[in-house]
Amino acid sequence: MINVFIIIGGCLLLVGLLYHEKKKKEKSLLINKTILSSLFVVIALLQPHPVQTYFYYLLIGLVLCLIGDVCLALPGEKTFKMGLVAFLLGHVFYIFGFAVLTALPQWISPGALVILGISLFIFIWLRPYLKSMLLPVMVYMLVITAMVFGAWAVFWKSAVPFTGRALILAGALSFYFSDIFVARDRFIKEEYTNRFMGLPLYYLGQFSLAFSVGLLK
Repeated sequence: MINVFIIIGGCLLLVGLLYHEKKKKEKSLLINKTILSSLFVVIALLQPHPVQTYFYYLLIGLVLCLIGDVCLALPGEKTFKMGLVAFLLGHVFYIFGFAVLTALPQWISPGALVILGISLFIFIWLRPYLKSMLLPVMVYMLVITAMVFGAWAVFWKSAVPFTGRALILAGALSFYFSDIFVARDRFIKEEYTNRFMGLPLYYLGQFSLAFSVGLLK
């Protein structure tokens, strides 16, 4: 029952976050976002932990993403880069977690090649706008692409129950596609549409991954 209350509260906070983004109320936005992002950490803590190692890796990743969210809610290039590093490390721990559930050789598949092709297309699209951020964005894209490789491998090859596998894949893909809107907003065109589309995808991804902790056996 507490999961239901947290989901309802999260949806209300997401509506509030989108409102504050629209009105550009930075202080309210920071408070709202911090509370909302804290909830996906709480969700992970409340679930059963049938695969302890996966839980610990995922929990560290979620906490790092919470830190990244706070950094991205603050103004300035320095905090943006700090947020990028936090998310990068978060993805690394997600990768560690997915590697617990399936062997690394299984990560290479036709599905992985499709994901790689999408990432290459996105990078080519962004490249003219990146300037000094070219290398950091390249590294970030490689890591998040590897994270989706792992999620796809878990879904396609692991013995994890279907609901757990589906949440892991949905979470990774939602996170992946939400970052496209972050990149568009940061490097190409800053507009509310990017946040309106990207934030729901992002939180869908994080909450899906948090719930996956309890659905592995």
